[in-house]
Amino acid sequence: MQLDEVTISRAILETHAEISSRYLDLDIAIVGGGPSGLVCAALAAEDGRKVAVIEKKLSVGGGMWGGGMTFPRIVVQEEGKRLLDQFGIRSRVYKPGYHVASSVESVAKLTAAACDAGAEFFNLTSVEDVVIKEDGRVSGLVITTSPVEMTGLHVDPLTLAAKVTVDATGHDAVVAHCVLRKGGDITIHGESFMWAERAETNIINHTREIFPGLIACGMAANAVAGEARMGPVFGGMLLSGEHAAVLAREISERV
Repeated sequence: MQLDEVTISRAILETHAEISSRYLDLDIAIVGGGPSGLVCAALAAEDGRKVAVIEKKLSVGGGMWGGGMTFPRIVVQEEGKRLLDQFGIRSRVYKPGYHVASSVESVAKLTAAACDAGAEFFNLTSVEDVVIKEDGRVSGLVITTSPVEMTGLHVDPLTLAAKVTVDATGHDAVVAHCVLRKGGDITIHGESFMWAERAETNIINHTREIFPGLIACGMAANAVAGEARMGPVFGGMLLSGEHAAVLAREISERV
């Protein structure tokens, strides 16, 4: 077969332009492709909702890739084991209540599940601002490319609409801080000290709609609430993503 370079480039540009145009109007926008965001995407998109994951880095997976201190293993407590099983992630018992899994396999299978469910991914894309109109809810996101953001170029961004936005940006709680900077009625307490049991126990309660149209998920939820951090134990991340998906689907039905 004779390959034509221009045809290859045209295939990429035309296909991406078509997909990007369709996903400018979303049911659920998930900002951050870490473990909680990936679980949320996989479960929220299962029934045909238009779901997109917006990730500022080149690859998804967040802090899960490196496991603990670059050792590619993660720990999941008993409560989160069912989600490892649900996504076909192999694990073994280290001692009662502690399950160990490959961080690489976990990211790969969660990402594949989100893709299979119909979620679309936009990597190297950063959220610069939010859209809030007369109804007082987050109804869209202002996005730019990560290279433009990193170099500080003065380039106008684009905007997408979303019935619900999920802040799954980890410790930085990027979307929540966008709302706060623009005068939104939101309180961000900031992440607290390391206390794995407390952080894992409370994260589901912190996974909630923190501002109309905006759900905090994963470590972003704990950061907003002033909760402790937990290190390389990821059951809470998975369970938070599951809970955020339920909330996002419920809210999107009401909007």
